Amino acid sequence: MRRFLRENSLSLAFGALFLASLVGQAFAGWHQLNDELFADGLHQLSLGAYLTSASFAVDVTENWQSEYLQFLLYVVLTVWLVQRGSPESKPLKDAGQESDEKQKVGAYARPDSPKLARAGGLRTLFYSRSLGIVMGSIFLMSWLVQSVAGWATYNETRLRQLRDPIPWISYLTNSDFWARTLQNWQSEFLAVGSMAVLAIYLRQRGSPESKPVGSSHEATGIEG
Repeated sequence: MRRFLRENSLSLAFGALFLASLVGQAFAGWHQLNDELFADGLHQLSLGAYLTSASFAVDVTENWQSEYLQFLLYVVLTVWLVQRGSPESKPLKDAGQESDEKQKVGAYARPDSPKLARAGGLRTLFYSRSLGIVMGSIFLMSWLVQSVAGWATYNETRLRQLRDPIPWISYLTNSDFWARTLQNWQSEFLAVGSMAVLAIYLRQRGSPESKPVGSSHEATGIEG
């Protein structure tokens, strides 16, 4: 058990932080919504009812979709785009999808390579892009759920204001949907861009996300 905890400490720590923050968000959001309902003279929700409500769903998924969009773009764009001096970039000379030999696929696969790297054909083609495909799929599913939950929440607000609800298609072009979406996207893009640039000049000793402390500012990717 001790060995398991040590070898999986990073994923376990982030999993625990995720669950703790999700629980905290659930309680905070529940109290916030009930305050709004009380102010409007409406019936308050139980915690269970809130957890199955559109309000909770939209608050959660609008963050999930932006996070997975961030990683999707990062995984895909770093294939071709580079940043001199950043450990978040691969070496300048390696821009592109790289050779089969460098990627260890097909005839160049090693004995311990995944089976799909050795299979060839469509199986290797899809496996070679599986990370981006899964990230993109989660992003699209989260964004779809956000749009539906956001639509339901928006119409609930309109009904409380004695206004007619709007169809889902109309909500997709509504400012409420895009305000929720873009406020998350811009922060993700800023964070990733900042990390790529700041890591050129700044260091975090012992972190794989940083170059070694004594590496040149010009060292790029694994060159450090």
